[in-house]
Amino acid sequence: MLVYPQINPIALQLGPLAIHWYGLMYMAGFLTFIWLGRKRIVALAGMPPHPAMPASPSNSHPQMTNKLLDDLLFYGVLGVILGGRLGEVLFYNPGYYLSNPLKILAVWEGGMSFHGGFLGVLVAMALFAWQQKLRWLELMDFIAPLVPPGLAFGRLGNFINGELWGRPTDVPWGMVFPRVDNLPRHPSQLYEFALEGLLLFVLLWFYARKPRPVGAVSGLFLIGYGSFRFLSEFTRNPDDGIFGLMTFGISMGQWLSLPMVLAGILMMIWSIRRTA
Repeated sequence: MLVYPQINPIALQLGPLAIHWYGLMYMAGFLTFIWLGRKRIVALAGMPPHPAMPASPSNSHPQMTNKLLDDLLFYGVLGVILGGRLGEVLFYNPGYYLSNPLKILAVWEGGMSFHGGFLGVLVAMALFAWQQKLRWLELMDFIAPLVPPGLAFGRLGNFINGELWGRPTDVPWGMVFPRVDNLPRHPSQLYEFALEGLLLFVLLWFYARKPRPVGAVSGLFLIGYGSFRFLSEFTRNPDDGIFGLMTFGISMGQWLSLPMVLAGILMMIWSIRRTA
């Protein structure tokens, strides 16, 4: 049995200014996005279109540059923060935030919904693609392999904050979270770090190294994330708020992940048939 190390959520205190680990994790995710994005730009520059697609400007890779990547990150950050926070408020804790509206702004305390952030990024990328005259789905294929490291850092932030702990367990690596109770629990934040972050990144990065039909990389992201999140939720304590476990004994996170898996499967089928 392990004991949660009680990490101080404040990494550095400079007078009245507190720098939180949670914010640093997001910063690390954004910087990793830029670093990997530049590597992906170089890789795509030498990659031909998918062999089943006729060579034409409409079937080429998005004309991404380092300058566009920097602008893309700005839009992505807005989508992640605004969508993630609104998702947390609307999907998980509407009652709490209705009673404490100023807490909506306290993003440094944690509480960001992936599914809300995902919807926010979809909207932000649609706006960016329209402004830059890029194909939205090709743009999503470009960024899909760059996202999982950010998710990994986010889960580390959850662990440091001591939030989103797991359900009680008797496995040898069960961890006691003293702020909750004295029961050993699954360190579900670390499971999600490994599955949604590291494993999903490896799958997407290597899959995207070869020419793929438009929509295939995005489809794999949807299937991978939705499946890993659905599985990891079986070890995660149901979120606070008005929902808890819902119909069929599954959580809100699982219900929100199922449409992602279905959409990913349909997108993969569409991509393959389009190039058959």
